[in-house]
Amino acid sequence: MQTLGVLGVGELTEKIVKGLRNSGYAGEVILSPRNQERARALGNHYGCDVMTSNQEVVDRSEILVLGVRPDVVGRLSEEVEVGSAKTIISLVAGMRAAELSKHLPGTNVVRVMLSYAAEINCTTVIIFPENVLVQQLLSPLGTVVVLDDEDAFETATVAACMNGWFYFWLQSLQQWFVDQGLPEHQAKQLVLSNMQDCISSSKRESKRSFTDLGKSIATPGTFTAKGLDVLQRHNYCEPWTKAFDEVLADLTTGPGK
Repeated sequence: MQTLGVLGVGELTEKIVKGLRNSGYAGEVILSPRNQERARALGNHYGCDVMTSNQEVVDRSEILVLGVRPDVVGRLSEEVEVGSAKTIISLVAGMRAAELSKHLPGTNVVRVMLSYAAEINCTTVIIFPENVLVQQLLSPLGTVVVLDDEDAFETATVAACMNGWFYFWLQSLQQWFVDQGLPEHQAKQLVLSNMQDCISSSKRESKRSFTDLGKSIATPGTFTAKGLDVLQRHNYCEPWTKAFDEVLADLTTGPGK
């Protein structure tokens, strides 16, 4: 089993390591010294080794997970000598494979995007381009979606951002019920259970559109229809669409575009 090295031990790479270990991954995992406290905790509880330098991580790994910010990639490439025949799993948002290859010449760059749910093996793993080794490694983390177009990968990255926005939206829904007098835990349960109802119904009737399913509930004369009318009059989707557009624009005009 090939050795997995992590360059940049942050929130997301931590979740990946935990998810892999939780799914039974028994290969050697070695961590960069960045973020010492997090790296040591991960090493102690999930059987990883913390190296003294990034170069040591590179030298001992066949597969490298690159989990740093775009502005750090150039500096990191000057710090380490990667050489060829390495597979790079890049979590660097907005930096295209061609640009990454300039910084890390000779390597096999595979771009990946996923969410924090990797820790509980319930994430969607977006991969570009197709790579059997990476797909096999990351498939235990959730549902793998392989894209053959890098522009499509950038669009899919917006969905990963959307995943984070959902929590703030759910908080605002919960708060309304709390303001009406419900205890926080019951308000949270109410919001989550209704979201789960919606998700379960959508999966069960996957051939029906979301709109069609919604219309079957918001029938004329119902309170659901009345509330929907209020939401539509306030153009409730507009802020989300604007957020999608701006994030996608940033992703497609960043380094390497």
